[in-house]
Amino acid sequence: MRTGLVWAVFLLGMGVLTAGAQQGPAQPQQPSTAASMEGMDMGPSAEKAASGEKGKMEGMAMCPCKCMEHSMAKAEEKKLPAETGHEATTGPTTKMDPDMKMDGMAMGPMGGMAQMADMKAEGMKKPVLPSGPLQIVFGDKSAEWSTVALAALPHQTVTVYNFHAKSNQTYSGVPLFSLLTRLGVPESQHGKDLRLYVVVEGADGYEAVYALAEMNPELHDTTVLLADSMDGKGLADSGPLQLIAAGEKRPARWVRNLARIRVLAAE
Repeated sequence: MRTGLVWAVFLLGMGVLTAGAQQGPAQPQQPSTAASMEGMDMGPSAEKAASGEKGKMEGMAMCPCKCMEHSMAKAEEKKLPAETGHEATTGPTTKMDPDMKMDGMAMGPMGGMAQMADMKAEGMKKPVLPSGPLQIVFGDKSAEWSTVALAALPHQTVTVYNFHAKSNQTYSGVPLFSLLTRLGVPESQHGKDLRLYVVVEGADGYEAVYALAEMNPELHDTTVLLADSMDGKGLADSGPLQLIAAGEKRPARWVRNLARIRVLAAE
């Protein structure tokens, strides 16, 4: 009895297996994309990626005006506002060393100002004044003339054009030739006398040379004065005395602060 029951169960199982093999395996149903997305539990990374893709799609759909506004907004984001106390990092910056030298000038906190003051002072140096009366020398003879003594002599006035001042100026003084003849300089030059020349020297060492004939009214139509006033006033920085030669286009030989005059002979 038991053996027959076992065979019956065995035969029943074989019949079920044979029927399943004839029908073939069942095809699994493919879930839709929407169902997959809805059923999927997205993590933080997945949500971020999905959000990025959505932003790209929205950016592609923007109109030109929106694109321009978006670009301008991005450009502004690169600049830090002035209120934050930072500077925009547009490139490498170089800080100036306060002690660096610029064209040979010390540019420290006080160095630049000091050097500029020195330069200004150098350009505005006070003139060198004569230490004593005017000295005139001819051979072994010499004479000294103070401003007081010269003021007592007959004066002559000339009006000349000063190229540097760009104006006419009126000087008053003593003709130099009249002082030279007092030392024995010949009033009329002939022959060897025409070799005589005059060296005029200022207190600062500046020198100018004239031929004696240029000062002689018999030979030359030029007035050379030892001027002690200009336009009715003192000469100020030009000194107590200044040599003025009428008829010259430039005042290159108008020596200021006269200190010494020498009459020499060319060899």
